[in-house]
Amino acid sequence: MSFVSYENKGAYGILTMNRPEALNALDSNVLNDLSAALDQVDLETVRCLIITGAGEKSFVAGADIKEMANLTKAEGEAFGKKGNDIFRRIETLPIPVIAAVNGFALGGGCELAMSCDFRICSDNAVFGQPEVGLGITPGFGGTQRLARLVGPGYAKQMIYTARNIKADEALRIGLVNQIVPLEELMPTAEKLAAGITKNAPIAVRQCKKAINEGLELKMDDAIVLEEKLFGDCFETHDQVEGMTAFMEKRKEKNFTNN
Repeated sequence: MSFVSYENKGAYGILTMNRPEALNALDSNVLNDLSAALDQVDLETVRCLIITGAGEKSFVAGADIKEMANLTKAEGEAFGKKGNDIFRRIETLPIPVIAAVNGFALGGGCELAMSCDFRICSDNAVFGQPEVGLGITPGFGGTQRLARLVGPGYAKQMIYTARNIKADEALRIGLVNQIVPLEELMPTAEKLAAGITKNAPIAVRQCKKAINEGLELKMDDAIVLEEKLFGDCFETHDQVEGMTAFMEKRKEKNFTNN
């Protein structure tokens, strides 16, 4: 993998988009490497994943315009499917995924960040969906996830105007969860990941499933889903361990994902 690196840090992993000379822009090769990097994540032992970009300027500056410029209709649709399939894979990973957004997150970069469970950004971060200025629509889920995250009004304004927004506005509209100085971005993301990994992984995974799938259901059906996932936690090692530790007033817990 030339353009994406993966580092295992025990209970969590860090996936880095590593094409800084092109501001980590996405082309077919980068997308292939991203898919290969996801294959390296051992979902039996890794309990949280962080995605970030190499360098201090850019998370991912977007899809590679040079590659897209001469695509046919069929090729354009296929390129959109390629990106969407990978981003959907990230969105549906059973473990939480944190986007640590350093700098530009434009077009495909904003879409990559939105496929993660939540976003922490540096104070120099810039978000946007500039595609209509290039004569195309967002193609990696931008029209769908942005509206779900910030509401249709803000999403339509951002997409129709192709206007970039800075970190403070992204926080105000709910696109990001937290802004930190650039030098504190990865320590903050890693602290969050470490905090998540201390909790029962079965329960965390069930919560992600309940939220993601429940949002697509009517409330009555979503509650039934929650009841099922809640019940599935019982008779597991982690449920017994968590409740026993609580009753014993014991801080140390041996969660095993079983």
